[in-house]
Amino acid sequence: MKRLYLVGGPMGVGKTAVCRALQKRLERSVFLDGDWCWDAHPFQVTEETKAMVTENICFLLNSFLRCSAYDYGIFCWVLHRQDILDELLSRLDTRGCQVRAVSLLASPEALSLRIGADIRAGRRKGDALERSLAYLPLYGALHTEKLDVSLLTPGEAAERLEAMA
Repeated sequence: MKRLYLVGGPMGVGKTAVCRALQKRLERSVFLDGDWCWDAHPFQVTEETKAMVTENICFLLNSFLRCSAYDYGIFCWVLHRQDILDELLSRLDTRGCQVRAVSLLASPEALSLRIGADIRAGRRKGDALERSLAYLPLYGALHTEKLDVSLLTPGEAAERLEAMA
């Protein structure tokens, strides 16, 4: 049976690093970061662009799920609202697939340290911390498993994700 990991969490929590580590742990796995489906300049949030990114993500994930070369699909994106998760799941053919929806969380202090380092390194804009902290409480309302990564390395978090069965 295939397994699909849907990994959400606020900006800066370490979704990409954790999913990359998980991909290395899982043979026959494929990884998609939702941000890759919406990498545009200028970045615009409109009804048209939201529909486009959802279509892009679902096309790729369904292609991965149909492909016999892969046993594991790994997807990460902010995924801060249940309706976003529900929309994606309604458009995916998950027959013969176990879906693990997980929200990565961190304490405000840990998130501040991680995002602060990214801002200083020029990887994020100055408003990233405020936006990320505002999203953090939204994950409590989601129908996902929660994993606090405040004190975990990406490898340790990936190990815990893999163990969720």
